[in-house]
Amino acid sequence: MNWVHTTLVLGSALLAVFWESAFNGVRHVLGAQLDLLPPLMVYAALKTDLKTVCLLAVLGGLWFDSLSVNPLGVSVLPLFVIGLAIYTQREVILRDETFAQLVLGFGASTLAPVLALLLLLTIGHRPVLGLNTLWQWVVMSVGGALMTPAWFGIFDWLRRTFMHSRVPQASLRSNREMRRGRL
Repeated sequence: MNWVHTTLVLGSALLAVFWESAFNGVRHVLGAQLDLLPPLMVYAALKTDLKTVCLLAVLGGLWFDSLSVNPLGVSVLPLFVIGLAIYTQREVILRDETFAQLVLGFGASTLAPVLALLLLLTIGHRPVLGLNTLWQWVVMSVGGALMTPAWFGIFDWLRRTFMHSRVPQASLRSNREMRRGRL
C-alpha cells in the first residue's frame, strides 16, 4: 500500500483521539463518548496492508490510552485483535457494501470495550460498572456502526484528492507495427 495512505490513516487516528478528548459535546448530549478507533480499524483492515493495521493498533491504542484514564497499552491488544480478525477474512467480506460496513463497525465497536474491560480486570484494576456502563456500551456500539461508513467515505474522498489514480493500459501494444495507407 502507498505510504501516503498509511500516513492519512495514522493522522486520522491522531485527530480522532484528540477530538474524543478535547470536545465533550457528544459526551454531554448522549452521556457517553464515541470511540472512533474501532471503526477506523475496520477501514484499515479492509482497505490497507497488515503494516498499517499493526501501526494503527499500536499508535492509536497508545494515543488513546495516553489521553484517557486507561493504563498505557490496554487499548492496543483489542484494536489489534479486531484488525487482525477482519484482515484475515477480508477476501470474503463485501467491503464496499454499506450494510457490511455497518455490521463490522457495530461488531468492532462492541468488542473493543469488552476486550479492554477484560484486560483491565485481568491486570487487577477495578473499573466502576453499573447500568450507566450498559448505556455507554450501546452508544459506543451504535455510534461506531454509524461512523464506519463515514470513515470509508472520508478516505475515498482523501484518496481521490491526494493520491494518483492508476493509468489504464492502452488497448494496443507498444511494440506492434501499424501499417498506414492503402493495401
